Formats: sequence, C-alpha cells, structure tokens
Amino acid sequence: MNSKYILAFCTFIATACPLHADVFMANGMKIGDVTSDTAKIWTRLTAQPERTRSGTEFLKTTNPTKAKPLQADGSHQYPAGKRLADMEGSVPGTDGEVRLRYWPKGQRENEIETEWMRVDPQKDFTGQFLLRDLVPNTQYVLKAEGKGDQSSVELDGNFRTAPMPDDAQEINFVAVTCGDYPRRDDEENGHVIYNTMLKKIAPHFFVHTGDIEYYDRADPYALSKELARYKMNRLFSMPYIRSFHNHVSSYFMKDDHDTLMNDCDPGDVYGTLTWDEGIAIFEEQFPRTEPYKTVRWGKDLQIWILEGRDFRDVDPKSPNQMPSIWGSKQKEWFFESFAESDATFRVLISSTPVVGPDRKGKNDNHANREFELEGDQIREFLGSQENAFVICGDRHWQYHSEDPKTGTMEFSCGPSSDKHASGYSEEYRNEYHKYLKVLGGFLSVNVSRATGNPVITFRHHAPEGTVRYEYLTKSTK
Repeated sequence: MNSKYILAFCTFIATACPLHADVFMANGMKIGDVTSDTAKIWTRLTAQPERTRSGTEFLKTTNPTKAKPLQADGSHQYPAGKRLADMEGSVPGTDGEVRLRYWPKGQRENEIETEWMRVDPQKDFTGQFLLRDLVPNTQYVLKAEGKGDQSSVELDGNFRTAPMPDDAQEINFVAVTCGDYPRRDDEENGHVIYNTMLKKIAPHFFVHTGDIEYYDRADPYALSKELARYKMNRLFSMPYIRSFHNHVSSYFMKDDHDTLMNDCDPGDVYGTLTWDEGIAIFEEQFPRTEPYKTVRWGKDLQIWILEGRDFRDVDPKSPNQMPSIWGSKQKEWFFESFAESDATFRVLISSTPVVGPDRKGKNDNHANREFELEGDQIREFLGSQENAFVICGDRHWQYHSEDPKTGTMEFSCGPSSDKHASGYSEEYRNEYHKYLKVLGGFLSVNVSRATGNPVITFRHHAPEGTVRYEYLTKSTK
C-alpha cells in the first residue's frame, strides 16, 4: 500500500477513535520468556486503578461439564440489570497507547525507548513487546508507560537476563501451580506465596506450571470469552501477584482449567467458550514466544517447558496407536534437545505429572493408565540421563517421588495456598514417595558452586516461606 494512504488511514483512526481520557494499569505488567538476549513484555490499559471492590456478587448456578454441557454465555449468572463491569473484582480495560523504556541497571545513558503502540480492544486492551539484543546476565530497569487523551500512567519494573552457557552463575528459581481467586489466602492482597517469593527468595525467574485460573469454578463459571478474561484480570489485579510480576520474569504454562475445563481436549467447548478461543485468550493474557521451549540459564542449568494440551494426538510412529499428550513432533524435539544438552543439571517442567503416583480415578497425565505407554517412554529416557529431574504442576499436594523402575525423580510444587490442597492423603504414602504433604506453597530450586562442585537443591516451602522439605545432589562435572 502507498505510504500516503497508510498515513491517511492512521490519521483517520486517530481522529475517529480518540483515546480514552483516563488510563491506568491495574493489572501491572508481565515479563515473559526471558533468554540471554530477549524478553517479552505484556501490558494492559484499564479504566480504573484497582479492581472493583464493592461490586455485585454473581448468582449461584450449576457448573456444566463434558457429561452435561450448557450452551450458554454465562449471562444467567448476573443479577437482573447488572453487567460485567458491575461485578465484584471487575477490571474493565480501556483504549490508549503504551510504550516501554528500559536500560541495564546503572546505565541510564543506554536507555532504549520503543514506539508508542495502540492497545488492541479485540485482545482485551493488551499490548505486547518483544525486546531483542539484550545483554546476557544483566539486571534491566523497565518502565511501562500508558497514555490517553487527558492522562498518563507509568509503571516501574525490572528483570534479569539469563547467563551464557559457559557462565557458571548461581541461579534461583521458583515454581507454582493451581492458584485461583476464591482460594487465595489473603482476602485483600491475594496469594501469600507471591509476597514470600519476591521478598524472601528473590528468584532469577518464575515458572507457573498451569491452572493459573479455574474457568470451570464458580463465581463465575467462565462460559464466554468475556468471563474468561474477567477471571484472569481479577486475579492479576491482586496486589501481591501484581507486584511480583512487575519485578520477576516468568514462563507461563497452561493446563486444563485455564484453557477450558477439567481434563479438556482439543475440540471441547465450555458454554460458548471454544477450545480455539481458550488457547487464543491464554496467548493474549500471557507473554509467550512459543508454546514449548528450552532455555539455558548458564553453565549449570537448562530447563524445558513442555506443552500438554495443544498437541495431543495418536502417535503415528507407534504400532499400537499409542495416545500421546505431547504429540510426536514435540516429543521428538524434547528427546533430541535434552540428550544433546551439556548443562550440568537438566530440568523438565511439565504441567501434569510424569512420575506420580496419582490418585485413583484420574486419567489425564503420564502417571495414569491411558497415557502409560508414553509415560514409560519418557521415564525410561529420563532415567538413563545423568542429573535429570522433573518438576510438575496440576496435583493439589506437594511431593518428591522416585520411579521405582527407572529412578526418575519428580517434584510436585503443590497448590498455591493451603486451602487449595486436596485430593490425596498422607496415608497413601508408598514406595515412590520421599516426601509427601497434602499442603500448599511453592517449590524453589537453587543451582550453585559455592561449595566446589555444582549442587542443585530442591525445597518445598509453606506459603509464608518455611522449608518443609529439602533435597540436594552434587554433580562431579
């Protein structure tokens, strides 16, 4: 298109669609998929500085399931005459423009400023920036700015880039799972773990292993795109979680409850929310570069982030038509890239268990019967690898288990609050378990050479930070 027509079109849009007068950033920012030289930054403009605190409560209704679907958009959950903006916890978005300014800490003279970007009303008034050519192993200062017709807003943040593969740096990271709004343990501020992790651990990065929110849990059931976005925005407006993500980079993974509903598969529908819409909303709400990835954090640590929903199929290379959670392409990529890595410690991070054991009646992960053959493949492979570990989410209890057949070790980080812990009993402890507690909290991991040879340490924490369990192992590399 001719440049003068492009200019004329942009001028028309700016004139016909003026910016909103007042803008805020009630959801803070999210810093995602950091590598040694890249980072992706998420922003959203809101019409108010905080969530609606004194709004209307949703009506109590029945939750639809796969067995009893409901083709409704969820509007039957509103009291008469009320709309989404009237409801408790709502965080309405608004139009405007955003940009970023960033520089290495202590080097303000090297500040880089992006162009202004108009947020996208079709994507919940969000805007994302991919930063390139960053300096490895460097603390960056970050400012997100938004503007409307009559006001502006500025938000401070920071993050650290990963060291290069030959750089033996000490690394701390944290992992969590399962943290919905109704089961937060601080009514006003949100989940306590976020304040704990930020102030007591100060991690280099954070991994959310999925079930970030629960679309299929009441108040409200997210039976439409609008309600799914509402639930994400409500959760990420909580002060503890918002402050944490302004200052710690993250790798966000999804599972069933933050895609559609419990144990969902491609093609499922929840109310009027389709599978494709659920996938698109997750990409809209979180800064991700691709659904599965591996990231090197210096000489001694490499992590693999796997996708457990998008690529489910029947493995075409299997003679018995083995059902696959990962899909053949992702699985082949994982085996090859994991085996080729020369990192001292290698950690697979899965949204669902690989080792388990799981509770009876479940059938949606590699520790269950339906996917047992693929689970055997993965466990046998990992058991043959030196200094290889698994971190998993999904389960509502903390554990450290070791597969009796292959020796593969798995650490379940447990749900994000004690009130979310359920579904298992310490009476079920068996030959797999080295540690088991039906409690919430988070998992921290430290890689260090402080005592000579590289050591990796896994710690299960209570929400306020108390270490409930610790396991460490030393490498001879």
